[in-house]
Amino acid sequence: MKQTVLIIGLGLIGGSLALGLKRNEEITIIGHDSYSHTLQTAKRIGVIDEMAVQITDATECADVIVFATPVSETIRLMKEMPNWHIKKHVIVTDTGSTKKEIMSAAEELKNAGITFIGGHPMAGSHKSGVEAARAHLFENAYYLLTPFPGENKAEVKILSDLLQVTKAKVVEVSAEEHDHMTAVVSHFPHLVAASLVHQLAGENEQFPFTKQLAAGGFRDLTRIASANPIMWRDITVQNRTELSNQLQVWTEEMIKLQNLLLHANAEDIEAYFSKAKKVRDELPITAQGAMYTVYDLYVDIPDYPGVISEITGYLAEDRISITNLRIVETREDIFGILVISFQTIDDRAKAVACIANKTTFETYIS
Repeated sequence: MKQTVLIIGLGLIGGSLALGLKRNEEITIIGHDSYSHTLQTAKRIGVIDEMAVQITDATECADVIVFATPVSETIRLMKEMPNWHIKKHVIVTDTGSTKKEIMSAAEELKNAGITFIGGHPMAGSHKSGVEAARAHLFENAYYLLTPFPGENKAEVKILSDLLQVTKAKVVEVSAEEHDHMTAVVSHFPHLVAASLVHQLAGENEQFPFTKQLAAGGFRDLTRIASANPIMWRDITVQNRTELSNQLQVWTEEMIKLQNLLLHANAEDIEAYFSKAKKVRDELPITAQGAMYTVYDLYVDIPDYPGVISEITGYLAEDRISITNLRIVETREDIFGILVISFQTIDDRAKAVACIANKTTFETYIS
């Protein structure tokens, strides 16, 4: 069945969704972006089929409209939407990383007879912009849909079926469940990472060498603190209630841990770490989480001239793309001295096989 999809906002997510959907030859992608250069680039590099200089240039012919804009901008546009000329059975969705505010704003659309189904593709990249868009970005990642309670199942199925071509794992949850779960596994960890970096900054004033030792576990634990501060400002404000609740739980956990330290009972402390290890080891390592995460491979290599170019050369021969690599200096809790990052789990698996076939170096996945 031929469908026309209008994607508003052609950054990494909007552009990748466009490319993913274009795998279905029955789908025509019309794109709009507030920046004319981005819009023209998207057309030039084949991310979209047609350009809509003004949003309303394409609303009349769209079967599905996707807001791939920041949440605040999506809400602003949603308020304008009842005045647009749109198809009677159009389905409207978004890609925002918080859902309760979006769904609250969508009540006006619902009252106007417009079907709105919240959406959140839980994937990303270390790159941004339409030039970084990739058709495979959502493969094996969770794509959460948050329809209104009692929403027409047929409408939800249309959107879910449309998204199947992206190879994402489409799951339905409520907006409240979404914001709570993402607060636990994504938004709150970002606050923790940022706070640890702030603590390091304070310590570094008195002990300047501290920063030089902040590799290994500290660097891995705080990687997400390097994310876009404007994006995380918006997420924090929009999900502040859930985050405040999580902060209270975290505070209680820290008090519990402090008491363990004060009493210094070796068995209790070991049990605390043992439980953490058990839960951590049971986490899925083959799926994308709530936010972008690279797939790291630790390689235990000897120190001799050219060893890194040797490894990367083998990977290049097998046409395996890497996104980053680094040497770990402080390794009391890290298996390998070389950390290679990949964009997909398949690339990492190929790298493991490549290194095993061509070297005697050991590899580890943490």
